[in-house]
Amino acid sequence: MAKRILVTEDSPTILAMVKDILEGQGYEVLAAVDGQDALEKARHEIPDLIILDLMLPKIDGYKLCRMLKFDEKYKQIPIIMFTARAQETDIKLGTEVGADAYITKPFDPEILLNKVNELLK
Repeated sequence: MAKRILVTEDSPTILAMVKDILEGQGYEVLAAVDGQDALEKARHEIPDLIILDLMLPKIDGYKLCRMLKFDEKYKQIPIIMFTARAQETDIKLGTEVGADAYITKPFDPEILLNKVNELLK
C-alpha cells in the first residue's frame, strides 16, 4: 500500500509540482491549501508524512506543526517544513516546534524526495 503524504501549500503551482513529483514516485498525495484544512486532514487521514508550508492562511505552519507534534496521537508523523523563509531564526523555530526537516524554496526535487524517503523508512 502506498504511503500517504499530506502536502500543505497555498500556491496552486507549487502544490501541483510537489504532487506530481511525489505521485511519480508512487506516493498517495493528500492536499491542503490552508492550515485549518491541513489540521483537519491530518487528524482525519493520519498521513505517513506531512510537507508543510509556513506562510499559510488560517493557521500558520509553525502553529500547526506545534499542535500536531505536541499531541500524543499525531507526534509520530514526520513533518517537513517547506518554505521560502531561510533565515537561521526560521529554521531554529521550525526545530523548536518539532519539525523533522526543513527544506527551502525554490527547492531541488531530488533533495525533497531524498528527505521524504529518509523520513518514511
